[in-house]
Amino acid sequence: MKQNRIASLVKQDKKLLVAYYMPEYPVAGATLPVLEALQENGADIIELGIPFSDPVGDGPVIQEAAQRAIRNGVTVKTLLETVSSARRGAGCKAITVPIILMGYCNPLIAYGGDCFLNDAVEAGVDGLLLPDLPPEEAEDFLERAKSFGLTVVFLISPVTPPERIEMIDSLSTDFSYCLAVNATTGTAKLAGEDADAAIEEYLERVRQHTRKKFVVGFGIRDKARVEQMWKLADGAVVGSALLQYLAAAHTPDETARLAGEFWQALR
Repeated sequence: MKQNRIASLVKQDKKLLVAYYMPEYPVAGATLPVLEALQENGADIIELGIPFSDPVGDGPVIQEAAQRAIRNGVTVKTLLETVSSARRGAGCKAITVPIILMGYCNPLIAYGGDCFLNDAVEAGVDGLLLPDLPPEEAEDFLERAKSFGLTVVFLISPVTPPERIEMIDSLSTDFSYCLAVNATTGTAKLAGEDADAAIEEYLERVRQHTRKKFVVGFGIRDKARVEQMWKLADGAVVGSALLQYLAAAHTPDETARLAGEFWQALR
């Protein structure tokens, strides 16, 4: 079995900058150009959202992006076809960075469990992040995903107790994902000295109870915040701010130009 791209990446001594993008947002045809722009401008990992009608972990920006993606024809099947095209360089320069699919369990169950895992690997997906998959109930799915060579990422929040942090760290295949705040995506509750002190204390607690790497997301909007997260964690995830920057684009080319411009400013 070919080594998972994520497993290779986390062995490197570098801080990660992870992009979250909702396919076909804001216009149909934007996904492949945006993937190329993000890769060319330094995205280490790209998370692709699986649009869902009831995204319980997401705020209004990603909820709106998911609805737009659905209207623009994105399904699990078309998303996997897009990943396959990206890997082959059909419609863009070949995408070589790791790709994680971030979504909810219902669409994957509807697709068919092992069928989805097999098709995801065949398409070139490296990992999965499923916010509504409880770690305590994930053993069977985790083993199946690992048998297909897929990384599974679990979430840690500011209210996760130390013993559960250790459990999540043991389950996450290569790294864990820390929520910067105990809220939905796109929150702006990271500003201020009290918030900074709370995040620092929280991530220090995570560091004390983990052996694997961890990245931080939710509310990270600019270079200054990325650099702060790099001091405290192994990587930063930027999603809602990227989608907001792309919202006014009218063509795939314009969307890609804006994606590259935004991402370059984070580095």
